[in-house]
Amino acid sequence: MRSRKSSPPLPEQVCLPWHPPGLIAGVDEAGRGPLAGPVVAAAVILDDLKPIAGLADSKKLTPARRDKLYDEIRAKALCCSIAQASVEEIDQLNILQATLLAMRRAVLGLRLKPAMVLVDGNRLPMLDIPAEAIIKGDALIPAISAASILAKVHRDRWCAQVDAEFPEYGFAGHKGYGTAMHMEALREHGACIHHRRSFAPVAQRILSLS
Repeated sequence: MRSRKSSPPLPEQVCLPWHPPGLIAGVDEAGRGPLAGPVVAAAVILDDLKPIAGLADSKKLTPARRDKLYDEIRAKALCCSIAQASVEEIDQLNILQATLLAMRRAVLGLRLKPAMVLVDGNRLPMLDIPAEAIIKGDALIPAISAASILAKVHRDRWCAQVDAEFPEYGFAGHKGYGTAMHMEALREHGACIHHRRSFAPVAQRILSLS
């Protein structure tokens, strides 16, 4: 679901036609589509001397495999960083700009500064580092695959924690997406503090109660 609000986009960053030598960071996000919760981004610089087998688009992996790889990435990567943009920032900026903000925070949170940043998708956050957007990069670039796994597992764990706080919504199952179960819970209970009020299904539910 897309936010109904919009704001002026961040300036585009120009991609270089060449990759400078040095460390390469992969960046990806999780949680753009759900009706609730933060959008999470991760940045990973892998260690060529400590290869990680089985890296792939996080959506193609089972939860158990993602959890195992999450621990392996955290243990073997040269450095990694997980960041997010809050529900309030999503509602204020819109989901695209909030996603780019989370990505920027993830890159800035790296212990080492990369020479190049490779981002999944077709948009780039504002950085003072050369960067390239790669469509389907999470299936093509190991560092982006690793970032997608970190972001996905981190957000799924957030959903499990919130499920304990608000069990009536079933966050552990649908992960915040607009499933039939989630929509029925919204109709019955209204929105909780974690719902994105700028997203149409949530906004419509709030309007119906006013």
